[in-house]
Amino acid sequence: MKKSVLGVGAFIAVAAVSCSKNEATDLVPVEAPEVAIVNVLAQNAVAQEDTLVFKVKAGKGSTYAWAVDGKDAAVTDSIFKFVTSDLGEHKITVTAALNGQKTSSQETINVYGKYKFGTFVLNEGNMTTENGSLTFISPKGVVTDSAYFKANGTQLGNVAQDLFIRNNKIYIISQNGNKNAVGTSFQNDGRLIVANAETLKKEAAFNDELSTLSWPTHVAVLNEQNVIIRDNNGLSKFNTTTKVLTFIKGSRSAAKMTMAVSNGKIFAAAGTKVFVVEADKDTISYALDMKASVSGVVKASDGNIWVSTTGAPSKISKINFRDYSLIKANEITTGSLSAGFGATPGITAKGDTLYFSGAGTKIYRHVFSLNTTEFMVDAKTMVENAGIVYNNIAVHPVTGEVYLNTMKGYGLNYLINNISVFNFSGDAALRANYKDYTNFPAGTFFTYSFN
Repeated sequence: MKKSVLGVGAFIAVAAVSCSKNEATDLVPVEAPEVAIVNVLAQNAVAQEDTLVFKVKAGKGSTYAWAVDGKDAAVTDSIFKFVTSDLGEHKITVTAALNGQKTSSQETINVYGKYKFGTFVLNEGNMTTENGSLTFISPKGVVTDSAYFKANGTQLGNVAQDLFIRNNKIYIISQNGNKNAVGTSFQNDGRLIVANAETLKKEAAFNDELSTLSWPTHVAVLNEQNVIIRDNNGLSKFNTTTKVLTFIKGSRSAAKMTMAVSNGKIFAAAGTKVFVVEADKDTISYALDMKASVSGVVKASDGNIWVSTTGAPSKISKINFRDYSLIKANEITTGSLSAGFGATPGITAKGDTLYFSGAGTKIYRHVFSLNTTEFMVDAKTMVENAGIVYNNIAVHPVTGEVYLNTMKGYGLNYLINNISVFNFSGDAALRANYKDYTNFPAGTFFTYSFN
């Protein structure tokens, strides 16, 4: 008697085969089809609405059925494209059938929020006609305009100014809250908005609780009980649980500039000084005198603090976050460290490399350890309609690419604008340019900077 083998696999089915009328029944193994899932992109995690591609590897002649979390996906092709908006863990299963035998293979995928990784550009908006908005650029370069509105159906506050991400929550501060400069009500979610950092779904909004603030411009967060807000009066501590706002004594000269957070402390520019604020304290902990006008305070990758100052000479200094001592200071004689008219730092850093532009189109690079400065590019030579730089450049903390926001001009010319991405790993190159997505951009923010 000869035995037939249908395929090679891990699962064995047993069938009875009769060799002749006179022989006893003999059991012949019939092997189930071998099956495996090939994760084409080799990713076990994916953002909402992004697509993963799976292929099935099975014996010739097999038929397939795909399922997600135990539910039939109504796909019988050898290729399955998985996309969902549902967060969390999902199980992708394919079942191959051949000659009445079935074998299944499974892969587990984690889906995270669409906005967990990427780049935000926060827009002030035209204060008399519109509220603030949020533009998002995914790691793949896909742009989502008005991201907050699309997630909630409601708008950010009037003249959005700054954002901060902490413990999977995004905090967005606006100057006017739900009113514009002349007191006309807007349909928006208020002065301070707290949303899920992955989905942008609103979790809380505060307006009347912050009514004593005078044109708030910046926010930095240590925890839910210590949300530090800068306004024309100085720095205040807001407890989002008790809704109590407390002025921080000694902080009245805090500058209209992004604050840095490192190791449980907030560092804020204040004229020639850098204020240090710690959790649960109603008075500034320290005032570091830089002896020159501070134009930028930025967290360094090692936890210490970069400080830029303008004057004769201008300097980039590195400050120890523990005792506030000077580690090293480099004089800058090429380019400008000015923060300009905006509200973002005059410097931006990735590792030991810092960039600055003086709020103009000419970008310079400074390598701190080598104390070298070089001119990189004038964006006007590569970017059409780069008439006005609106707030300063920002360097991506992972890729090292430099982002620049420009617009053609004021009036209706602000509608003609660019988010330009420069790669300086070799010759200066314009890696990407996203046109007409901003409305008076208050700053560029990378989710990776808040890890």
